[in-house]
Amino acid sequence: MLSYRHSFHAGNHADVLKHIVLTLILESLQQKEKAFYYLDTHAGVGRYRLFG
Repeated sequence: MLSYRHSFHAGNHADVLKHIVLTLILESLQQKEKAFYYLDTHAGVGRYRLFG
């Protein structure tokens, strides 16, 4: 079984790209007058120490 530790990968280039794309999508949705609901079903601990 593959062991994945997000605390090790948080802040890497793929993680940053994911958040940029998510931000662009949410900004696009805010341009519409219709309300939307965002639920992060895969949220981690919420805070990671990033050293690089």
